[in-house]
Amino acid sequence: MIVWLNGAFSAGKTSAARELTGLIPGSTLYEPEVTGGSLRYLLPQKRLGEVGDFQDLTIWRRLVVDTAAALLAELGGTLVVPMTLLRQDYRDEIFGRLAARRIPVRHVLLSPDETILRQRIAAREEFGSGRERSASVRRWALDHIAPYTAALSWLAADAHVIDTSRLTPRQTAEQIAEAVRSGAAAACEIVQTPEPTGETLAAGVLLFDEQDRVLLVDPTYKPGWEFPGGVVEPGESPARAGMREVAEELGIELERVPGLLVVDWEPPIPPAFGGLRLLFDGGRLGGGRADRLLLPGSELRDCRFVSEGEAAELLPAVRFKRLRWALRARERSTVLNLEEGVPVG
Repeated sequence: MIVWLNGAFSAGKTSAARELTGLIPGSTLYEPEVTGGSLRYLLPQKRLGEVGDFQDLTIWRRLVVDTAAALLAELGGTLVVPMTLLRQDYRDEIFGRLAARRIPVRHVLLSPDETILRQRIAAREEFGSGRERSASVRRWALDHIAPYTAALSWLAADAHVIDTSRLTPRQTAEQIAEAVRSGAAAACEIVQTPEPTGETLAAGVLLFDEQDRVLLVDPTYKPGWEFPGGVVEPGESPARAGMREVAEELGIELERVPGLLVVDWEPPIPPAFGGLRLLFDGGRLGGGRADRLLLPGSELRDCRFVSEGEAAELLPAVRFKRLRWALRARERSTVLNLEEGVPVG
């Protein structure tokens, strides 16, 4: 199990985490900032210069999950992780990958009053790093108050909230330990199937509105927009797998088995294994069904109907190429065979 302590910078996450390891038997402290700091020695400066925060690096988010899983496999017990996550898609990606490894996460938000938070930041000193460094850290922390405030709507809805305005680190840790023990800090609902160990067969379904715009979904468990659909289970028909996924993700029961538009071979690019990707034509959602889509919070963060041009802005390049040829196949009432998003044969 992981107890993830979220909150603004200077909310008291690290000091509370250290106290918490003494209250939860068999617990270990893991600070992902250490992983972020190590990237300065692993990545070229050019790559580091392309981002403003190490959280924007895909490798950091992957390493956080891999390190946490490795620590739990080695030590067992509970991992206490103090780390600010203000972007919901990053939270979803990290927690989703942990869920795929069957690691439950208890998400706790430390939320002091903003006035007290600013006072703490103003008084903050970075031990042994000099006055100039301390001033820089304070400015950086103050600059992140606005993003934290903007994220409070989803943070407060997702996490167990503890007001630390008048609590010592020990008192904060005691409240966290009690919330974990009592179940008040419940396991995060994000779910994900285990990561593949070989090539997979996946089925996506294209759904259209009255304006012929195509539906895209934003999964909670991985970055980037996608088509409704998922991995085909053993012994399952690909078309019916797509129908099942549409029903589970969106609450839409398709009236007919969708027709095939494209078959695309996705090559293995480590750490991904690749495999066959099929796109089916689910038809138009008429009769107002497009306005009655179900969004289960554990799987989808958002969905929207988009034009082909808008899809190019949302989808990763490989998925957009697949979509583009699927739309052409739909126009021509044919089926196209693709390799890496390019027609062959």
